[in-house]
Amino acid sequence: MGSSKLVKIPGPTPVVDSIRVQMGREIQAFGDPRFVKDYKELIDDLHEMLGCDGKTFVIAGTGTLAMEMAIANSTKSGDNVLIVSHGFFGDRFIEICERKGLNVDVLKSEWGKTVCLKEIEAKLKEKAYAVITVSHVDTSTGVVADVKAIGDMLKAFPDTLYIVDGVCSTAAQYENLKEMNIDILFTGTQKAFGVCPGLLMLWASQKAMQRREALGTIPEYYVDYYKWLPTMEDPLKYFATPAVNLVWALKESVRLIKEEGGLKARYERHLKSAKALQKALEALGFTLLADKDCRAVTLSNAIYPEGIDDAEFRKSLFAEGIVVAGGLASYAGKLFRIGHMGNVDENDEVVALAAIERALQKVGKLPKAGIGVGTYLEEMAK
Repeated sequence: MGSSKLVKIPGPTPVVDSIRVQMGREIQAFGDPRFVKDYKELIDDLHEMLGCDGKTFVIAGTGTLAMEMAIANSTKSGDNVLIVSHGFFGDRFIEICERKGLNVDVLKSEWGKTVCLKEIEAKLKEKAYAVITVSHVDTSTGVVADVKAIGDMLKAFPDTLYIVDGVCSTAAQYENLKEMNIDILFTGTQKAFGVCPGLLMLWASQKAMQRREALGTIPEYYVDYYKWLPTMEDPLKYFATPAVNLVWALKESVRLIKEEGGLKARYERHLKSAKALQKALEALGFTLLADKDCRAVTLSNAIYPEGIDDAEFRKSLFAEGIVVAGGLASYAGKLFRIGHMGNVDENDEVVALAAIERALQKVGKLPKAGIGVGTYLEEMAK
């Protein structure tokens, strides 16, 4: 493949030509009526697409900034927060909350598993929590949480805001604020939307906006909902410079999602491809970290067969033109993480699997030539 590399990490994901074209457009002033119209249409489309009855924010920033934005506008010092963590990125909420002076309780699962719904419910009955946070997909483990079941359970706890980290899920795993009783959902452009890093999206329900109003003045500045609301309602109003070309790129991504049939159709595509890819990885001798009943459709964490050196294997893959990510925490050196989300297609997955086969062949660990690609194609043909 020469110098060309297919990026198969869990984000940033590959960017298709039509989105790249939008990123490469000649810049416009953020007050240009053409851009103002595009920005407002994007905000409105995302608002409707995710079933939000409150406010939708599209601003320059990362997923981690969105985490802080969600907490900043929902809590005050001394509040109780329940963090449900399924891995490394679920744990990131801990320091964000502790720095704000919140009282933090954490429910952690064994990596590869999810926290039991009954365990969450029992914890919520112990005290009054201002918020509960759940990562829909944690990229460190490849685990997907049942956010709808948690949302249904939370109807019995109406004073607790439900915050869902959708960084590695939104626009792949199906999500809808109204249907799932989610109060705040956030994500970034670089994962399942298939756009370069640089924009965060955050959806806040009416209930979440009422909480923000009750807080009065908050110490945070850039992430304060109230600083951004005038711009989100009328992008002609200025607070901070928007990422103009990324707004156009995200608008094109939303157009592609609509063309595909919407979020449910997009989820079904991801689900079919993920199951096929995961079966192919198992046929090649890898073990998946996530239990079968809680595997995400956006990435897979493949544990090496005995005798494979992580650094050498990923170096070999890189030479074959494929970039994957390493494991985190105690799984560093024990697995690789491969993303399969966004606007990637069947051809991309075949190319990635063929490269994995060649890398396995180099280290003498390929069970049978073509077994990975063959398994994937057989599953996709069903």
